[in-house]
Amino acid sequence: MDESVVMAEGPWTHRFVGANGSRFHVVEAGTGPLVLFLHGFPEFWWAWHDIMTRVADAGFRAAAIDLRGYGLSDKPPRGYDGYTMAADVTGLIRALGERSATIVGAGAGGMVGWAAAAFHPKMVNRLVVLGAAHPLRLRAALFADPRGQFAASATILKFQVPRYEHVLTKDDAALIGELMAHWSSPEWAATPEFADYSYRCRQAIQIPQASFCALEAYRWVARSALRLQGYRFVKLMQQPLSMPTLQLHGSLDKAILPRTAQGSGRYVTAPYEWRLLPGAGHFIHQEAPDFVTGEILRWLKTPS
Repeated sequence: MDESVVMAEGPWTHRFVGANGSRFHVVEAGTGPLVLFLHGFPEFWWAWHDIMTRVADAGFRAAAIDLRGYGLSDKPPRGYDGYTMAADVTGLIRALGERSATIVGAGAGGMVGWAAAAFHPKMVNRLVVLGAAHPLRLRAALFADPRGQFAASATILKFQVPRYEHVLTKDDAALIGELMAHWSSPEWAATPEFADYSYRCRQAIQIPQASFCALEAYRWVARSALRLQGYRFVKLMQQPLSMPTLQLHGSLDKAILPRTAQGSGRYVTAPYEWRLLPGAGHFIHQEAPDFVTGEILRWLKTPS
């Protein structure tokens, strides 16, 4: 699949920015305080194309990126650990000429957002997380909730199998479409909008090396569990967040169960809000863009 499949045109600007030793694809719109959008698996920057333009129209500089290994960003064989991907985010903030930014992350991008906020608190003004538990909450739930979160993560656990990336991309990435449908609400999964979005994500994951890189982040979590690097990561993530944090979650999320995500507030000492959206699945930013946009703008404009 040619990389040009992710170069959609619109009221935004495509550019490439060097940060943390790699080159990242950044899509920008608007001027004002920086809001950095991080997509999840198996998405790419297009996950935010609707919301970012609305945020830009409200007086902000909205920037959606392709995470390391996705879309048009570099795809090095290493660097998919929590430390490096958090440093990617803060490196991009500096490379974009800003001292700090608001981070909005969904799914795997939300996990990166949690880590970036914990490791580099002075560079994150506010945090908005969608469909992602705090990494320590997820880690605890995998052990403490075998019939719940562990069972829900069974598919992701298969990502540890060597060369599983070829299974993901087989038959025009049919498995990606099945996963997205399973994680979404049944109502949204039956719409033309889901079919179009799923098709775009299936195309993007077939870009050479993208599927391997996407799985490497999940493999690092398993590899580091019994290593010193993983122990250090857990210790650092125990540092409470000192920036206002908004957590949005779909009540029908089958990837990260609501009961897993809900306890994440214990790791935030600043103002914190938990909002559960009835009837929404894992891709809440696609399933309910009006609600998510309104919540992001409200959080951006609420005094600290």
